[in-house]
Amino acid sequence: MTVLIDPPHWPGPRGLMWSHLVSDSSLEELHAFAVRLGVPERAFDRDHYDVPESVHERAVALGAEAVSSRELLRRLIAAGLRRRKRRLPG
Repeated sequence: MTVLIDPPHWPGPRGLMWSHLVSDSSLEELHAFAVRLGVPERAFDRDHYDVPESVHERAVALGAEAVSSRELLRRLIAAGLRRRKRRLPG
């Protein structure tokens, strides 16, 4: 059971770069870690939390494993936790 975080390479609100925070075992583990990290529920998006670059170091200090974005996605899919966006008909 591991919480993973990728590098803050994704541009987002307020001019910050953002990371994805996921679990490779369960959403319950992910939500519990997010509470410990102080990440608000509104940051959750289907299968991950979006967290600003300012949170990355603290997440790692609390036990998140820093991995590449590719590794994060690979492990999320392998765990069966990947939730893709639905495409709208049309």
